Amino acid sequence: MCPPIRVFLLAGNRLLREALGRILRKRPDMVLAGEFFDGSGAAKLIADAEADVVLLDPATLPLLTAEFLGSIRRTRPQMHALVIGMDEIEATFLKAIRAGATGYLLRDASALEVMGAIRAVSQGEAICPPRLCRALFKIAAQAEQFIPPIRVRMNLGLTRRQQELVPLIARGLTNKEIASHLNLSEQTIKNHIHRMLRKVGADDRTEVVEIAGVRDAAV
Repeated sequence: MCPPIRVFLLAGNRLLREALGRILRKRPDMVLAGEFFDGSGAAKLIADAEADVVLLDPATLPLLTAEFLGSIRRTRPQMHALVIGMDEIEATFLKAIRAGATGYLLRDASALEVMGAIRAVSQGEAICPPRLCRALFKIAAQAEQFIPPIRVRMNLGLTRRQQELVPLIARGLTNKEIASHLNLSEQTIKNHIHRMLRKVGADDRTEVVEIAGVRDAAV
């Protein structure tokens, strides 16, 4: 017999936490591993609870970042994030997916749908509202389109490694994705980008590309 799915509730809405808690306690294949209402120390609590699935509500959505989930998955790599009670906003949906969520349910989802989604994501499946699936298809299609090559200005004092980062940043890759592409640690990528910002006088990643990169022009 499979062990029960360990679910952690990270929800700012107390009513939602209590309702889901009651439902989870009645499910023989699930256990409420813990609950919390904000981000202070939440990552450690989730990891210590050995959660398989963490549920996030709209109030805690700002916590959902690649860094937040990454800090948990370093000790709990099989943990999955399921965002529930959301509006049908494409930008919010894509932000959650890019941060590492594997499930996204709208506010009209039933209790049965939430329980089904928990089971699905715990098995490594992805849950996506049909009405928002087109956003993923659009992103995939755009990724296949031709992107003009970026060459890097040579008079900015960037190291060879930092020059390699410019086209990857331009493609919209996250620090984690860049780290995986270059077989480096995510912290190393963060350090390189921080130094690049200072060297070229940029305020953010986008401006680094604008200052350091040249498209279809002589360097």
